[in-house]
Amino acid sequence: MYSKIDAYIEKLLSQSTPDAPIWNIESIRQGKAPHWNYIDGCMITSLLEIGRITNHPKYFDFAESFVDFYVFDDGSIRGYDIEKYNLDDLNEGRVLFELYEKTGKEKYRLAIEHQALQLNGQPRTCTGNFWHKLIYPNQIWLDGLYMAQVFSTKYQKYKGNKDYSDILMQIKNVRKYMFNENDGLYYHGLDCSKSIFWADKETGLSKNYWLRAIGWYTVAMIDIIEIIDDESAKKEISVIFSELMNSILRYRDTDSKMYYQVVNMGEREGNYLETSGSSMVAYAMLKGARLGVLPNEFATFGKETFDGICEKYLQIKEDGDLSLSGICLVAGLGPENNTRRDGSFEYYISEPVVENDAKGVAPFILCYTEILRNL
Repeated sequence: MYSKIDAYIEKLLSQSTPDAPIWNIESIRQGKAPHWNYIDGCMITSLLEIGRITNHPKYFDFAESFVDFYVFDDGSIRGYDIEKYNLDDLNEGRVLFELYEKTGKEKYRLAIEHQALQLNGQPRTCTGNFWHKLIYPNQIWLDGLYMAQVFSTKYQKYKGNKDYSDILMQIKNVRKYMFNENDGLYYHGLDCSKSIFWADKETGLSKNYWLRAIGWYTVAMIDIIEIIDDESAKKEISVIFSELMNSILRYRDTDSKMYYQVVNMGEREGNYLETSGSSMVAYAMLKGARLGVLPNEFATFGKETFDGICEKYLQIKEDGDLSLSGICLVAGLGPENNTRRDGSFEYYISEPVVENDAKGVAPFILCYTEILRNL
């Protein structure tokens, strides 16, 4: 099956343009105009990575052409509104550093600084963490650690500041306030005001452990560990990362080695083995082992999960095309006028399950790059 993955990626690229990528299922379904977004950011990140591993320039060329459509000469960005203070919108900014380094295009440098302004103005909770979005006041979501903190880490290193104290503080606060010691897992969200409908009135926490949220958090930590050049901060993050990687293993499906949409409820009717979060966890394990943060056996665990995804969800259709399925399209908490998104088990399993969406495809490709390193 590995031999077919390259053709699958090629198909996605050949059928995508910057204004209409076939991997952004949300935008397609909602008829959204082209805009800077985290979904495309995930995909471009994965393409840059596979380009580095394979030395095929086509991946970088595609990424550059794609981002050029969104970044204007003055550094402004198509469809990006800083006033929304949406952490998701920072994720695609992480690709700008490599594009600027390799091309020297001034507009990339200007766009980096434009996005960095959001870091300076982002509202914060009482713990000092970023609000996830302006429409989610006082809330920390695990997703946001990936969306903002990888960009922030890259920016600090790029500027030569090498002050990672704020990044470390936000990761440690998530460990302090959102981790369940008994289950060894992290809740999806925390409302520091304890007032939103989905939050526990005593703790402010959401109800359940959503796999992809945990996946975002694991990928954020291992990517930051790779980037950061402060050994003390790296060690502290590595401890938090290793704790989670060890604890999540107990919830791995015995047969497929994948993980469930609601992580600790694999036996409940309606729960399912989910591709995006399983890919993220597998990638984090493979990369963690490669970087020496995890024991070598985690490379085996990660590969087993990747192979399980390939066997269960990488399907050959009648026309010979490949399709990656089992991907939760989206899940979130609130806002106030959307009480369906209440963080319950029933809610998480009710969201659409789709194929070929970049929230699953991108971490799958990142996993594949780690596999390629050892072939």
